Amino acid sequence: MFGISLLDLSWLVVALLAAGAITGLLAGVFGVGGGTVAVPILYELFRIVGVPEEVRMPLCVGTSLAIIIPTSIRSFMTHRAKGAVDMSILRVWAVPVVVGVIMGSIVARYAPADLFKAVFVIVAGASAVRLLFGKDSWRFGLDMPVKPIMVVYGWVIGVLSALMGIGGGLLSNMFMTFYNRPIHQAIATSSGLGILISIPGALGYIYAGWPRAAEYPTVLALQPPLAIGYISLLGFLLFIPTSTWMAPIGARLAHRLSKRRLEVAFGTFLLLICARFAISLIG
Repeated sequence: MFGISLLDLSWLVVALLAAGAITGLLAGVFGVGGGTVAVPILYELFRIVGVPEEVRMPLCVGTSLAIIIPTSIRSFMTHRAKGAVDMSILRVWAVPVVVGVIMGSIVARYAPADLFKAVFVIVAGASAVRLLFGKDSWRFGLDMPVKPIMVVYGWVIGVLSALMGIGGGLLSNMFMTFYNRPIHQAIATSSGLGILISIPGALGYIYAGWPRAAEYPTVLALQPPLAIGYISLLGFLLFIPTSTWMAPIGARLAHRLSKRRLEVAFGTFLLLICARFAISLIG
């Protein structure tokens, strides 16, 4: 399988299970669906098993979106049980977010690999700067904007999330805090956004990657039954048990941490991810 030894495959299985646990924990803590963790980890693992650069990043993104589905559902249910989710925002964003995800998935079918990395670096970098160095005076307003502007924001979140393989939390957290919403409420609401993004996003990446199996017949990671389009079933199946187990633990932990600790931890993590992909782009 994958043209690697049994020992290497065993290491890959263990690594995916461990990565799933970390993804679920951080998904619950930060309300980000886990994509910001899953994508860079999958990128390194698929590199080790020989997936070509041209298809590696979209395979990571598509697999991440599939992984986010159960993780987001469990995280959202935990946050909603605590009464922290703003359902009015989710209702306004539902349609434009899904439309944006569909459009982003279509772009993914034809986009070069570096586009995915560039979007990741720009968006994650902006979020990290906001979290680490932002001040309370950095505000677009003291309340959420009118519905037409909210619709545009929702569409942008959908497009960018589809290209990054994230559940939208990275973007919606930043957006909501710029409009004076508490970080805990932003995190809780973002967990629901992950559901709206991950399901149509995963379907879109099946469509986007469907012809790739025939184009790369020697790359077993892209061949059925190991993959469907740009979704690695091996990665999906091994991430799910540990990520869904850890997501509620992360969500409960988020409510015990101070606002500043959440911001510093999340911002530092994002900077590390940005550095990794920036180096890849330069190299």
